[in-house]
Amino acid sequence: MSKSIRSNLFISIITLLISFVLILCILNNLYLQQYYINKKKNILIENAKNLTNMYTGDPEDIQNELDIIANITGSNIDIRDKDGKIIYRSSRRFANEKSVMDNNKFKSSPEQSQINNNINEYKEGEYTFETRTDVQLKIDFLTLVTKLSNGDILAIRVPLVSIDESVAIANRFIIITGIIITVLGVIWAYLFSRKFTKPILEVNDVARNMAKFDFDKKCKIKRKDEIGQLGQSINYLSSELDTAITELNIKNAKQEEEIEKERKIDEMRKEFISSVSHELRTPLSVIQGYAEGLVSNVTESDEDRKFYCDVIMNETDKMNKLVKDLLNLSQIESGYFHIEKTEFSLTSLIEYVLNKYKSIFEEKNIEIRFEQKESLIVSGDMIRIEQILTNYINNAINHVNSNKVIKVHEAENNRKVKISVFNTGKHIPKESLEKIWNSFYKVDKARTRAYGGYGLGLSIVKAIQELHNNSYGVQNIEGGVEFWFEIDKAQLKK
Repeated sequence: MSKSIRSNLFISIITLLISFVLILCILNNLYLQQYYINKKKNILIENAKNLTNMYTGDPEDIQNELDIIANITGSNIDIRDKDGKIIYRSSRRFANEKSVMDNNKFKSSPEQSQINNNINEYKEGEYTFETRTDVQLKIDFLTLVTKLSNGDILAIRVPLVSIDESVAIANRFIIITGIIITVLGVIWAYLFSRKFTKPILEVNDVARNMAKFDFDKKCKIKRKDEIGQLGQSINYLSSELDTAITELNIKNAKQEEEIEKERKIDEMRKEFISSVSHELRTPLSVIQGYAEGLVSNVTESDEDRKFYCDVIMNETDKMNKLVKDLLNLSQIESGYFHIEKTEFSLTSLIEYVLNKYKSIFEEKNIEIRFEQKESLIVSGDMIRIEQILTNYINNAINHVNSNKVIKVHEAENNRKVKISVFNTGKHIPKESLEKIWNSFYKVDKARTRAYGGYGLGLSIVKAIQELHNNSYGVQNIEGGVEFWFEIDKAQLKK
């Protein structure tokens, strides 16, 4: 198992452990020194407050307390009078009080000079921290300076080198401790991950068998914790799933069909609105333009006005046909329309439709070929079957080539009658053979626009045939294209 839960758990624990140690080391390097300095400042402030409360003006009165604080904090304590003269220093003891007051033995250092220069800036109750360098010792000091109640200046100095050493020692200790913890953590993580994942792997094995519809294998986990409960739940699930799988599959299949149906309906609705808006825009624009021309008296003669009116009427007829087709298609596809099956003569219906187009055939010099047979009685909605024939004949007229031949053919078997309408002309591209049954789809948009087609005829054929539960289709054959559909034969009465 390349990426098992055991290895992932082991790696995660080790990564977390190492990350924790690394973060701890980084935080120590970045912030421990500052943290240590802040704590040191707080300690110095507390001691300075204590000295301020105890100080009466004579350092000798609190000599022991000064020594104790200096030793505890590891600091040097200086007290200066108002003139900046040192009257007490913990690092040097004077022989007698007089020599202290005279201050003749002390030499002014740069640090002392800085305090003397700023002596008027210090205020009672305020604690100022400054970082200063002893030029002779070449050591940096953290110095707390405050003014005492009588005006003397108290300065407590702590060497920063001791803080740096403490931080370095702490970091080394943390690194050593981190290495030990990491080594012990690796061992513990290995043992823990192995013990923890063993029952999980068993549950996984049972689950794999369940995925293969094998419900015989059961978990044998004896633990009473959550993993043991998981094993019992898997066993229970396996038993229940064995009896419910068939019903669940059926429900899922139905739900998927409903979801897919709703998705297709939504897509059809969006496509329908977009296509209708596009198809209505052109005739409406033409009607509006020519109507505005009539209102503005653009036409100068009766002949021009008649031409304008004819254009408006033609565009209105196109819109009327489009709206009727849309209503028919909408009723059929929405399920509100129901076919009314009757028995009728298919041959007589074909002759009737062809006679309606007789003048058009003669006008366009189209040769119509229909071998009249004995009357075939079929069962279906005669009005809708007439729509199919009309759409096929219109389609053939609009796409016939210079040979100008249209053939209508009947063929029957035991239960069905197949009617085909062939026209000489160009073949339909293979990628369009399935798409032409979709609403508003046009193979040749320029040619379709020339005869006023909207791409709804074949989609109506599709909808009607689906209501009849019969087949339909198109095929490219030698010399042209053939559209066909089937209809049920009438049952002979005994």
